[in-house]
Amino acid sequence: MSPRAGIDTGAVLRAAVEIADGKGAEAVTVSSVAQYLGIRPPSLYNHVSGMDDLRKMVAAYALQQLHDSIVASGEGKRGEEAIRSFADAYLAFVREHPGLYEIVQLAPDPGDREIGEASGRIVDLIVGLLGDYDLSEEEALHTVRGLRSLFHGFASLEGQGGFGLPLDVKDSLDFNLSLILKGLRRRTG
Repeated sequence: MSPRAGIDTGAVLRAAVEIADGKGAEAVTVSSVAQYLGIRPPSLYNHVSGMDDLRKMVAAYALQQLHDSIVASGEGKRGEEAIRSFADAYLAFVREHPGLYEIVQLAPDPGDREIGEASGRIVDLIVGLLGDYDLSEEEALHTVRGLRSLFHGFASLEGQGGFGLPLDVKDSLDFNLSLILKGLRRRTG
């Protein structure tokens, strides 16, 4: 069976991204993408080998988009300013692309080379932002985990409406990020 004219891997990816951000990661299925494209599900197998391949394709795209957002936010910035920009970019990405972010959390095979490389580029980028803190490689990786946990926690709770106190979420994030950054300065200063 030959692929339908006008439908290519890019169109499949765009459809999956639209579905993810509109309805959530779990809504991205072979059937839903095929329906979105106006084709029968078996026709989608001309472009992806199945559900895992579809999710992997979307996860790799999402990781690249997140990476690019972080890079753009940190242009010309160093140290604390760059890390604060990273925080803003991370949360803005999650707000703008909740389904893509969710799919990254559900990436099919954490041992997958492509996903591992895409994730590694983000880790390397963040380690680079921490360069002013004179951390060992291990300390930098612990810090990357801590920052990711902080940002993921804020993004997840905010997305689920979990911040009911009458405090600005940005102020809370800034306060907690300041605690981490002060701790880093104290540890390495």
